[in-house]
Amino acid sequence: MRKLTYFVACSIDGFIGDPDGDASSMFAFLDEEFLGFLASTYPETIAAQAREPLGIKGDNLRFDTVIQGRASYRLALDAGITSPYAHLREYVASRTLTESPDPHVEIIAEDLVGRVRELKAEDGELGIWLCGGSQVAGELLDEIDELVIKTYPQVYGSGMPMFGAGFSVTDFTLESVRTFGNGVLVRTYARRR
Repeated sequence: MRKLTYFVACSIDGFIGDPDGDASSMFAFLDEEFLGFLASTYPETIAAQAREPLGIKGDNLRFDTVIQGRASYRLALDAGITSPYAHLREYVASRTLTESPDPHVEIIAEDLVGRVRELKAEDGELGIWLCGGSQVAGELLDEIDELVIKTYPQVYGSGMPMFGAGFSVTDFTLESVRTFGNGVLVRTYARRR
């Protein structure tokens, strides 16, 4: 069974974006040390357009598939990019996009949980990266096996929560914490079974 990992950036108070979903204030923390960590440990999470400038080459280490919500995907589309993670199999969960603007990107319009369960059941050593957003993560909470939370030293006060879902307690076990000189923390949690 392949693992679904929600690899996400958030503020100290747990928001992945402002009320409109904008998280660009977090970009200020992408310094040499932190980018080096991402490039060497989670290279698949670097968008295709940034891989070459950052010297990222070779095989994927952790993921071969990415799932993102329409709002996350819209950021790429607004920049004229139809396949932001061309080095991965790309899926976009959307009830409003009627067709994919790119043959490499599959739209999941219905039964997101069922489709994710199919992807998890595939043979393979690499996992599935849940890129965002809030509503998709809320819908897939029961399917998430691992959380990798990049916490930036900012407080938003309000905004888009990590999980757009109703109240539900779901336990995870802390596996590791990595700190960086810029104040960023990367915490890894495994679902408690």
